[in-house]
This record gives sequence, structure tokens and C-alpha cells, in this order.
Amino acid sequence: MKIELNEDLNNEQDRLIYTVSQISNEIKLILEDSYPAVWVRGEVSNFRLYNSGHMYFNIKDSDSQIKAIMFRNTNVGLNFKPTDGNEVLIFGRISTYLKSGDYQIIVSHMEQFGQGALYNAYEKLKNKLEEDGLFEQKYKKKIPDIVNKIAIVTSKEGAALYDILKVIDTLNIDVEILICPTRVQGKGADKEIVKAIEYLNIHHRNLDVLLLGRGGGQIEDLWAFNSEDVAKAIFNSKIPIVSCVGHEIDFTIADFVSDLRAPTPSAAAEIVLRKRIELQRQLTSLKANLYNAINNTLVYCNQSLQRLKNSKALTNPQDLYKEKIDYINELSNKLLKNIERIANYKTEKFENIKHKLQILSPYNVFKRGFSICFDENNKIIKESKDVEMGKQIKVQLAVGNLYAEVKKYD
Repeated sequence: MKIELNEDLNNEQDRLIYTVSQISNEIKLILEDSYPAVWVRGEVSNFRLYNSGHMYFNIKDSDSQIKAIMFRNTNVGLNFKPTDGNEVLIFGRISTYLKSGDYQIIVSHMEQFGQGALYNAYEKLKNKLEEDGLFEQKYKKKIPDIVNKIAIVTSKEGAALYDILKVIDTLNIDVEILICPTRVQGKGADKEIVKAIEYLNIHHRNLDVLLLGRGGGQIEDLWAFNSEDVAKAIFNSKIPIVSCVGHEIDFTIADFVSDLRAPTPSAAAEIVLRKRIELQRQLTSLKANLYNAINNTLVYCNQSLQRLKNSKALTNPQDLYKEKIDYINELSNKLLKNIERIANYKTEKFENIKHKLQILSPYNVFKRGFSICFDENNKIIKESKDVEMGKQIKVQLAVGNLYAEVKKYD
């Protein structure tokens, strides 16, 4: 390697000197002009969602990584939540962050790579069926309160069937189960599901409910339940259908069309048998209450019978009459005493009044020599002027009366 030293480096007047900000701005302009719009495929790492709503992450492959940012106003339309490890396809522009000198992609669109097409097809069919009215509540069939016959459409080797049967066994409920095994993923699985639903509707219309489901998986694993044919078979079913596909966070077209969605296969079994469980508990409780009521009534009746058996009316009836006679005699004595007491009181009171009247009686005054004079009209004469000369008067004495004629008065 040959190295030459440019002597002009020592000439300060010929140097082109940038500040850090200037060179950063130059690089920023070059990058933004060179890459105004790019598609980049890679894996998400160091994903962070801030309270502001902005998303910050790295997009990487096995050899390199680039910082990326997706602002809130552009990420609100995402149909999935990015997480570390997701392989995505992003669209945006290259820019730099002047303060740190890092270059980054300003993302305006993001989709999951490989599954993006499936998601688009899923959303397209979902919107179409919704517009056709297949999701409307008015078409939903009611799940019977008392379920006696259940059909299960799922894989006979899958965990979903095991989970459903385990729950029914744990609940200890006597219910008739018809298993209609089908494939639940892969090519042709949707057609098998449609045939199973149609078969049950033709040959087993007395079923109370049909459980349709499988365990969890990726979107491609659940794709049979995103089929338009399956959706229409569910909608046209006369038997109420409960969809129990995947885990709680998984949603398929079958979930929206079905008469009821359960978050998991286990939950589906509990939901359709919930009313029977409640009724069974109520019957058990009523049975216990009835037993206690009957037992308490028998105990009370026995105690009452024993009291009657030991009562005086049955053991010594004469004592019952004796007590009544004694009681009457006691009341009679009390009555006589009260009558005597009242009579004495009245007599004493009468004598007192009599004495007072005697004291106030004018006859006592007469006995001392006083008298009362009456005119011809039997009116008491109080003054001499009240009578005229020659008039007859009556003079009442202590004993007897005098009749006189007025000859003179002062």
C-alpha cells in the first residue's frame, strides 16, 4: 500500500471546515433526497410504545439494523400490535436525527410480512359478510337454557376435543355428546367443516347446540375458519352454533357469524351448560332447604305433642277446674271488699255533706228566735218599705207560721 502525504493539508487557507451541525444537515439532505420512499423488510426489535402514541423500534436482519419511528397519526390504522420478533414490511423515508447523528426510517406504513396478504383477505371477507348482514344480532339463534344434546365439530386428535370433554366430565352433568371429527387446518379443512355442519343439520336436527372449534395457532393455522363457505354454513344452520376457535385473543370469521362466541373450547362447554349448572345448584339448594323445613316442622310438632301430653289438662284435668274456681272465689272476695269500701266511702261522704247542710240550714237560725217574713206573693221581705200598710204578711218561725196585717212600719 502506498501512502502519500498531501502537503496542502498544512495550508489552512485551503481547508473546507464544517461544523458538526452543518455536516449533519448535509448528510440529512443527501439521505432524504436519495431515499424519499423505500420498502424495507426485517425483524422488529427493541419495540417501545410511548404514552404519546409514537412507536420506536429497530428493524434488523442477521447483519445490520436501522432505527425506525412510526408516529401516532400514522400507526392508528394498524391491524396488529408489533412485538419484538415480528417479521414486517415497512414503507417510509430515510432521515437523520441531528442531535445524535443517527439515521432512521420514518415509517408511514407497516404490515406483517408473509401474513399481510392473509390479513388483507381476512379484512376484505369480514367487511363483505358484515355488509351482507351475516353478523347482525337479529339473526343469532338463542342457545337453549337446558342443553341435553351437544355436537362437537373439531379434530378428534386436537386438544380442543379433550378440553371440552374434560370440562363436561368435571361438571358431572348427564348430557348426550355427538362427536363429528373433521380436519381443522390445511387444504380442504374448510370443506370438511361445511359438510359436518350440513350433515348434522340434516340427520341430527334434534341437537340443542353445536360446538365448532379448535385450539390456538397462527393465522394460517386458523384459516379454515375464515372461509366464506364455512361462514355461510354457520349462518344457514338451524342448530345454534357456538364458535370456540383458538385462544381468547384469536378472532375468526366464524366467531362473528356464529350465534355465540366462546373465548376457548373449555369456556364453550361451561357457557352452554351454565344454565343447567345453575339449575342443578338451585335444585340442590331447594332440596336442602326443603329437608331442613320438613325436619324443623317435625321437631316443632314433636315438641308441641310432648307439651300437650304433659299438660295438666290431660294429666290432672281436675286441677285445671280447681284453679279456675279458686280464681273466681278470689275475684268474688275482691269484689265484695271493693263494694264495702265504696259503700263506706259514700256513707262517710254523705254524712259530711249532711252536716254541712245542717250548719247552713236556716232552721237552725229560727231556733235562736229569728224569723222570715213573706209578702202576699210569697216573696221574702227584706226591708219595711217593701210592704204597704194594711197588707197581709206571713211570718215563718222555727215552729209554725204567723199571719199578720201591717199597721205601722219605720
